[in-house]
Amino acid sequence: MKDFLRWLLDLAGRATRTLDWPLLLALLALMGFGLAVLYSAGGAANGPALIKAQGARFAIGLAAMWMLSRVSVIRLRAWSPAVYALSLLPLIAVLLVGTGKHGRHWLNLGVFYLQPSELLKITLPMMVAWYLHSRPLPPRIGTVLVTAVLIAVPTGLILRQPDFGTAMLVVASGVFALYLAGLAWGWWLAAGGAAAVLGGLALFAPIEWFGMLRPYQQGRILAYRNPETDPLGDGWNIIQSKIAIGSGGLTGKGWGEGSQSHLNFIPEQTTDFVFAVLSEEFGWIGVATVLALYLFVIGRCLWIAMQARDTYSRLLAGSLGLAFFVYGVVNGGMVSGLLPVVGVPMPLLSYGGTSAVSLLAGLGLVMAVRTHRPVHGYR
Repeated sequence: MKDFLRWLLDLAGRATRTLDWPLLLALLALMGFGLAVLYSAGGAANGPALIKAQGARFAIGLAAMWMLSRVSVIRLRAWSPAVYALSLLPLIAVLLVGTGKHGRHWLNLGVFYLQPSELLKITLPMMVAWYLHSRPLPPRIGTVLVTAVLIAVPTGLILRQPDFGTAMLVVASGVFALYLAGLAWGWWLAAGGAAAVLGGLALFAPIEWFGMLRPYQQGRILAYRNPETDPLGDGWNIIQSKIAIGSGGLTGKGWGEGSQSHLNFIPEQTTDFVFAVLSEEFGWIGVATVLALYLFVIGRCLWIAMQARDTYSRLLAGSLGLAFFVYGVVNGGMVSGLLPVVGVPMPLLSYGGTSAVSLLAGLGLVMAVRTHRPVHGYR
C-alpha cells in the first residue's frame, strides 16, 4: 500500500511539475471569489445554475492551462504564425454568420457559443513575440510598422463586429510586447498625445462628430460625460453601479445581502457589472483582497518574464501579464464611472465561458515559459 501511494504521489508530482503553484493558487482564490459573487448575484433561483456552468468553464480553462504549460517554448514559438493565421478565420466567419445583441460577436457551434475575438488575446501576443524575437531590439521603424499591421488586422475585424472593448484589449496585448521590446520613448509620447486628444474629444466634442458610432455607443459616451442627464436611460448603469460601490463601505453588507443587486438595480450584474456586486456585499476589504490577488498574478507573470532566457519567452509572458492588468483596470474604471461602458468582463469574476477559458489558457503559456526555459541566450 505504501509503495502504491508513493507511486501515486510521484505520478501526480510529475504530472503537475509544469504548473506554477503560486500563480495557480492565486487564480484559484480569484475563481472562488468569482463563484461566490456569481451565486449571490444570481440569487436563489439562478445562482446554483450559474456556478455550475461557470465551474465547468473553469475546469475546461484549468485543463487548457495544464496542457499548454507542458508545451515547450521552442514549439510555441514555431507554432505562433500558424496559430495566429488560424485564429483570424473565426473572426472572418463571425462577420458572416455570427450572432449577438449589438452586432455579430458569437459563433453558434451547436454545443456552445464561441467568441472568436477572445482567441486573439492569446494568439496576437504569440505572433508579435515571434516576429520581434529575431529582430534587432529596440525595434526600428520598419519593425514597428510591420508589428502595427499584425495588430491592426485582427483589431479591424473585431471593430467590424463591433466590439470596441475587446478590440482595445487585443491592441493592448500586442502593444505591450512592443513596450517590453524597448520601443523608443518618442513613440510612446506620440501615442500618449493621440490618446489625450481622443479622450478630450470623448469628453467635449459634439456627439455628432461620432457619426460612425452606433446609437448605443453614442449613448455610452453621453452617459460617461454626465450620467445624471439621463438617469433612467443611458446613465442608469453607471449611477446604480456607483451607488452599489459606495454603499458597501468598509466591510460590505454581507454575502447575499446586497440590495442593489437583489432588487435588480445593477444591470448585467453577473457579467460586466459583477464588480459592483462584490463591492456592495464585501466592501472595501473584499475589493482590496481581490485587487491584491490581481496584483500578485500580474507581478508573478512579470517575474517569470524577467527570468526568461530568450526574447520570445520574455515578450510573451510579459505582454500576457500586462494585458491581465488592463482587463482589471478597464472593467474597474467602467464600473466606477471613470471610463465609458465598453462591455469588458472582470477577469475570473464575470460570468462567461470564452473569456475565462482564454484567460486561463494564456496563463498556461506563462507557466510554460517558466518551466521550459531554453538553455541558450536571448536568441
